[in-house]
Amino acid sequence: MPVEFLGIAGTNPASEVEPRTGGALDLEYTAKLARAHEDNGWDRILFAYHSGSPDPAQVAAYVAGRTERINLVVAHRPNVAYPTLTAKTFATLDHISGGRFEVHVITGGSTADQAAEGDFLSKDDRYGRTQEFIQILKQAWTSDERFDFAGKHYQFEQFVADIKPLQQPRPRISFGGSSAAAYAVGAAEADIFALWGEPLAGTREQLATIEAEALRAGRVDRPTIQIAFRPIIGATEELAWEKAERILGRIKDVQAGGVSRLRSKNPENAGSQRLLKAVAEGERHDRALWTGPTGLTGGGGNSTALVGTPDTIAAALLDYYDLGIRIFSARGYDIYDDAVDFGRYVIPLVRSEIAHRESRKDLAS
Repeated sequence: MPVEFLGIAGTNPASEVEPRTGGALDLEYTAKLARAHEDNGWDRILFAYHSGSPDPAQVAAYVAGRTERINLVVAHRPNVAYPTLTAKTFATLDHISGGRFEVHVITGGSTADQAAEGDFLSKDDRYGRTQEFIQILKQAWTSDERFDFAGKHYQFEQFVADIKPLQQPRPRISFGGSSAAAYAVGAAEADIFALWGEPLAGTREQLATIEAEALRAGRVDRPTIQIAFRPIIGATEELAWEKAERILGRIKDVQAGGVSRLRSKNPENAGSQRLLKAVAEGERHDRALWTGPTGLTGGGGNSTALVGTPDTIAAALLDYYDLGIRIFSARGYDIYDDAVDFGRYVIPLVRSEIAHRESRKDLAS
């Protein structure tokens, strides 16, 4: 797997720079955005999760019927459904999509948003539950024999799923987090470990930690690493940075209107704390990393940007590729237009350079 690109499967046009004017679920826009990714070189799209959002699994089933190739990554919190039910639900979705389903398991970084759905476990207990949840999913998807499970969070006897995933041996499972508990669970259980975009030095540090935890868990190799950025593309460097400054202004306008979910300036999750540390160290890092939006949004999620021409952004992504990153998650601020532009102008540059490197490697061997 040389490199993959993950986009966002938004259900309406709203973003940090664009207040929502309609309902939460605009099906035509949802399909249009998914096809924009499929038609412009992306490999996967993520159906995100929030306590009040449209159900991502049902939206993914809808999109499966409106697309042909792209993989559908469904975010899921272990607190919202028992793992045996989830295993059957997602195996069914894998069949509906023709084997294009993946799951991104979310432990939950916001105690308040967990509580909104009746989940009052401590953070470390949530990670313990996530580990059991992933273990059960794997066994339910692959076992033809009835099995028992006796953990701290889940207990059942003699379960076997009649429906197994179309993909063999099973769909991929991704996971994210930056706390000690997250590193331990993700390194042990996940196929893909998702990180938010940090400066190269911080990313290198995280990769070393994940590698060590994978070895501690007895794995022969670490999970595939995914990293997320917000691309801001311009025809020239000057135009790209002018666009970046306009985006800051638009974020401020939306926040002033009071229609966005404002982020805490003292976030509880380790990933956001790490991003705010990068903000404190400066707005510009490495080749093209910019933390301007990160500071405005309180380190809220995927918020660090790569700013520049397509050549500059592609080169910046290749810097992370050289660290061992193999999946790039990218989501612009003008979601639809940026998905098209990134797919047309950045993805081909990255793929071409990696193919060139592989060709040189083959000639040298």
